[in-house]
Amino acid sequence: MSEELDFLIEETNESMQNALVHLEREFQKIRTGKASTQMLEGIKIEYYGAVTPLEQLSNINTPDPKQIIIQPWDKNALPLIEKAIMAANLGFNPKNDGEVLRIVVPPLTEERRKELVKKARTEAENAKVSIRNIRRNSNDAAKKLEKDGVPEDLVKKAQTDIQEMTDNFIAKTDKLLVQKEKDIMTV
Repeated sequence: MSEELDFLIEETNESMQNALVHLEREFQKIRTGKASTQMLEGIKIEYYGAVTPLEQLSNINTPDPKQIIIQPWDKNALPLIEKAIMAANLGFNPKNDGEVLRIVVPPLTEERRKELVKKARTEAENAKVSIRNIRRNSNDAAKKLEKDGVPEDLVKKAQTDIQEMTDNFIAKTDKLLVQKEKDIMTV
């Protein structure tokens, strides 16, 4: 195969892999009933005039599967962090003891589990759309290379490889979704 097509195949694989990594990150943000520091990812606090990620203001850990503890470097930030968590509408009610914030992760109701499964399915569908868009763009690039003089049989082989790659990544996405649904629905 020509160098251009090899590069295109490699780039396509990398882009599809990135879509899968993004999906895994989004899945980590979805609660499964166990406490996780990722649940608080993306929370920003207005701190001395600058919007700062929670992770940069405090130490966050999970001493047990039902609890998250946030220990800010600056105790004056406690009320700001508490307010930001409440504003994020994650279904948590942090307890401020003056030193740390304790978040007891409430057990998920059946209704809430179903909502989270829907959210997981939406994220998986977004990943599949992204993978299909990468396939379309790669096939368009391969056709352009054919017009630029790359032999037709090499372009057809590249398109076949791209389709196989797409099918593989879609299957991986489905597998991740099945696992996440299982995690969410497990009581």
